[in-house]
Amino acid sequence: MDLLNTLVDKGLRRELPTREEALAVLATSDDDLLDVVAAAGKVRRHWFGRRVKLNYLVNLKSGLCPEDCSYCSQRLGSTAGILKYTWLKPDEASRAAAAGLAGGAKRVCLVASGRGPTDRDVDRVSETIKAIKDQNESVEVCACLGLLSDGQAERLREAGADAYNHNLNTSEETYADITTTHTYADRVDTVQKAHAAGLSACSGLIAGMGESDEDLVDVVYSLRELDPDSVPVNFLIPVEGTPLAKEWNLSPQRCLRILAMVRFVCPDVEVRIAGGREVHLRSMQPLALNLANSIFLGDYLTTEGQAGQADLDMIADAGFEVEGAGEVTLPEHRTSGGCGSHEAAGGCGSHEGGGACGSHEDGGGVCGSVPAAQANEARTDLVAVRRRGAGTDLAPNA
Repeated sequence: MDLLNTLVDKGLRRELPTREEALAVLATSDDDLLDVVAAAGKVRRHWFGRRVKLNYLVNLKSGLCPEDCSYCSQRLGSTAGILKYTWLKPDEASRAAAAGLAGGAKRVCLVASGRGPTDRDVDRVSETIKAIKDQNESVEVCACLGLLSDGQAERLREAGADAYNHNLNTSEETYADITTTHTYADRVDTVQKAHAAGLSACSGLIAGMGESDEDLVDVVYSLRELDPDSVPVNFLIPVEGTPLAKEWNLSPQRCLRILAMVRFVCPDVEVRIAGGREVHLRSMQPLALNLANSIFLGDYLTTEGQAGQADLDMIADAGFEVEGAGEVTLPEHRTSGGCGSHEAAGGCGSHEGGGACGSHEDGGGVCGSVPAAQANEARTDLVAVRRRGAGTDLAPNA
């Protein structure tokens, strides 16, 4: 298939595909799907081998968010029966993080609901970062606290944060359809602040919100221009009590095509399968490891994931290996020379260019239509609200 050969060649050179090529990946038939996975898998293995990075979420503050993001169970007006609690103490968060690290995670993502942190909130998170790193100094810590004000990214960096997550979620054109309390530009500004402060930027998307193929390509191209080091790909979990509870637009095959398109557009970036993989990829999850080199271990912010041991078994059974704490995730050119140098080679773009964490497992939308043949049946039986781990007295899933 000439398209796939072209995309593999471009991926190995970090060259940007054309929009037409990216759209063509999303339009491939089920008969060609394994060929698409195999082609994108060549690009994934070239830059990341067969390593899978494990990440672990700690929800520092759950629910009662003043923002109105339609996909989120923590949103203003949500009637979802999720856990609601205020800030975890540093020792509580450290214990929660330890469970994920014991399960093989090398990055802990500290998430808090809300529009953005106050300076006092930054102090709280700084204390939590210190508590976690006192127990395991090699752990990567990614903060995800919403929109950042001037100087806050620098303070998080000084406190020991390694990365900051703030997702674009969908295309700029359709962003106002899913959120009205902040803008797409606000999110871009926060990613820029993280870059400027020397934090590793993490920014991704949510698929399954009714968006068109053009919307998906638009947001992934915008992400490439922003040049994050990691791109979480979330698949909307339609949670009862949110505006998008009836949006069941994804099939396992469409999820694989989306991941393949992201890999071709962002060949040398950590592509992370985030919220919704269990609900929408289901038994096809092992195939997705040929496309993404990173996953979340265990549960998400407000919903349950599959058992942590099942994740580890899946990785081993599919012929992959968990990335060790001493291994560097990104290719050398992204860690030594900086990503801005990619521009001449058609790489990830400049740093010009936020929200809760990359999981957004409750994430959705009204951004367009999905052909009937791609519609997925509602699998509400696979959606379970988290009742264990952070904010409870029960052991976490790791």
